[in-house]
Amino acid sequence: MGSTSDKISGKANEIAGKTRQAVGKATDNREMQAKGAIQEAKGKGQVATGKVKDKLKGAVDRL
Repeated sequence: MGSTSDKISGKANEIAGKTRQAVGKATDNREMQAKGAIQEAKGKGQVATGKVKDKLKGAVDRL
């Protein structure tokens, strides 16, 4: 997966996770809240991976 697709997928997972958490909170569903938090964390990891790939590509391009 390229850096841009990592960042896009990551943002999508972050948004979906936050939404899931909100629905879980509104319906008092702790399992849904927990799964939303996990999905949001996964998204943040994907965004971070995309940023690292960008930095590595920039470093390699400067060589």
